[in-house]
Amino acid sequence: MLRLTEVKLGLNHREDELKAAILRMLGIPEPELLDYRMRRRGYDARQSGEVLFVYTLDVEVKDEAALLKRFHGSRHLARAPDEIYRYPVQAPTNNKMRPVVIGTGPCGIFAGLSLARMGFKPIILERGKNVRERTKDVWDFWREGRLNPESNVQFGEGGAGTFSDGKLYTGIKDRGHHMRQILKDFVDAGAPDEILYISKPHIGTLRLVKVVEKLREMIIKLGGEIRFDSHVTDITIGDGDVQGRTSAAGGRMPRAAAVHGITLVNGEVIVTDHVILAVGHSARDTFERLHRRGVHIEPKPFSIGFRIEHPQHMIDVCRLGKHAGNPILGAADYNLVHHGKNGRDVYSFCMCPGGQVVAASSEEGRVVTNGMSHYSRNERNANAGIVVGITPADFGSDHPLAGIALQRQLEEKAFELGGMNYNAPAQLVGDFLAGKPSTAPGSVIPSYTPGVTWTDLSTALPDYAISAIREAIPVFEKSLRGFAMQDAVLTGVETRTSSPIRIARKDNFESVNTIGLYPAGEGAGFAGGIISAAVDGMKAAEAVAHKIAQTKVE
Repeated sequence: MLRLTEVKLGLNHREDELKAAILRMLGIPEPELLDYRMRRRGYDARQSGEVLFVYTLDVEVKDEAALLKRFHGSRHLARAPDEIYRYPVQAPTNNKMRPVVIGTGPCGIFAGLSLARMGFKPIILERGKNVRERTKDVWDFWREGRLNPESNVQFGEGGAGTFSDGKLYTGIKDRGHHMRQILKDFVDAGAPDEILYISKPHIGTLRLVKVVEKLREMIIKLGGEIRFDSHVTDITIGDGDVQGRTSAAGGRMPRAAAVHGITLVNGEVIVTDHVILAVGHSARDTFERLHRRGVHIEPKPFSIGFRIEHPQHMIDVCRLGKHAGNPILGAADYNLVHHGKNGRDVYSFCMCPGGQVVAASSEEGRVVTNGMSHYSRNERNANAGIVVGITPADFGSDHPLAGIALQRQLEEKAFELGGMNYNAPAQLVGDFLAGKPSTAPGSVIPSYTPGVTWTDLSTALPDYAISAIREAIPVFEKSLRGFAMQDAVLTGVETRTSSPIRIARKDNFESVNTIGLYPAGEGAGFAGGIISAAVDGMKAAEAVAHKIAQTKVE
């Protein structure tokens, strides 16, 4: 196969026009073209008033050598790369060692699926419920304000990404083709085929529920075991003694500390020497426990801010012009960045076209928001986080977990401003810019449930963050007309943009000071989003497999 790039066609082109464009670019007659398939489809809206589809295609021709010779040096035609992912290890036939994966977000699911495919029969533990039961708990919280701390937007099968836009794209480099395998697995589990080729694939919450269930079935059929309501309350760490001489809580561990097992909330102990920690960014109690056990943890930058809502049609018109509302293009998104005068970066985060702002609390007495879209992206509002980057210097302490303390402080303040009933504090953008409290909605109806309390958000974040956001919104107006509209809605607070900690690890994915502990994914500070977390989970599984099988990493 050959890879052909930069094939451009009008928005409403016919299928036969795509084939004609391939023949024209290659300069060959139709009988010479044996087959073609889409590798990528994006669109270019930079030309005023026009939108073009831009294709990357894999084509099969009768005489590849002749074409490659004729197009030598061309940046538009080359041999198609081998993008098949290959699992690097198979479990020894006499293997009795079962690795444990903690967490069933994207990282944990794909770590578990990879281990199962390599024959290691992992035990996968999830503190929350299966995705169907979890969904009921989440909707109960959104409708009635009843929070289940073990089953919510953050905890349960599928992880936090289940209740998001379901974005399946990332900027990470992936020379091993993990991402391609992940997308294929999603399609095999029921996701639409288009995620294999569109430039910004997404699934949406309702479809993700079904996909997650199918992925679970794959793991079980391959010999993996998945347990729900299995909160890990301790990790046995010792100095090489198989019996697991554990260090005292808060004490320093021996130099050659190693994992020997884990303890569940029901008291059960699972003996294992290999634990992939894929707990997500909100497992604060787990981070606290690991820190007491002496596992090396570092504070990490993250971002804080609000959710902003506009009419989706307004965003469509700004981004797509006369093509706004075209069903092929769907709801438009945006990506905005501003470097503030006070040195702070303000940017849009997790933009959800045609979606809703959701209650994402996981601890009682705290309010935190996130964004979500269904596959159709057909709700009336667009929303995104408008967040400010912060560093450990802003945390107020040099303690490794100081970022968690700051998150909790801001979420408690939001709970107070919202009325202490899980309503979120909200303010009209015009009032926020003018420095006066809001008392009622305007034309943009907030989508957050259980509900919002109109207030003044100026005390919801540190002064430097409020100042930076007030400066950024009018700047964003220059890129998206209407962004600073009076009736746009700000809802607080957004604090779970990424993990506030990093569990340091070596090149072999093991903790720097705890043998057999493999911190991975977003919670450990090594990913951000569904795909990057899933890739990190696969790589952690590879590392565990090499260690158990005692093979070298190529």
